[in-house]
Amino acid sequence: MVVLNKIYTRTGDKGTTALGNGDRVAKHDARVNAYGTSDELNATVGVARLHASGDMDVWLSAIQNDLFDLGADLCRPDLSKDATSEYPPLRMVESQVKRLETEIDAMNADLEPLRSFILPGGSALAAHLHVCRTVARRAERLATELAGVAEVNVHAVTYLNRLSDWFFVAARVANDGGKADVLWVPGANR
Repeated sequence: MVVLNKIYTRTGDKGTTALGNGDRVAKHDARVNAYGTSDELNATVGVARLHASGDMDVWLSAIQNDLFDLGADLCRPDLSKDATSEYPPLRMVESQVKRLETEIDAMNADLEPLRSFILPGGSALAAHLHVCRTVARRAERLATELAGVAEVNVHAVTYLNRLSDWFFVAARVANDGGKADVLWVPGANR
């Protein structure tokens, strides 16, 4: 378990931060951007949970925990050294992706098929879930950008891809099962 006795350390005052393996990098490093955005996503999920209850709140709670796992995964480079590490790092796994897929299928089962694109909005919970969806997409873009220059766990990227889909479907559920979705009307204000 992590013990944090002192919150400020002054070690980042010159624009660097430590990765999970102890290496110091610039705070604007691609790896820091990727795991920092997963932390931002976690905060947006926390706001969405203010409006959630029942299964939705339970599912969002699990997602928040997963996002900490994701941050721990992304902040630790050197995947090839995992097997030889004395303390193997926490990595995202396929079962976390599969859980999201199972939840998406369960939520989607009772929704009418879309016949139009929908605008982000509707209920307070749906609006917040749409914000989560867009932050998840940004986190995914940053993780794939990182993967272009460094090793990244494939399950981390897949999880983010699936998570944005999860938020989209969950937003529809939060909009009275899609009945209160705000439909896009192309060219409506021409």
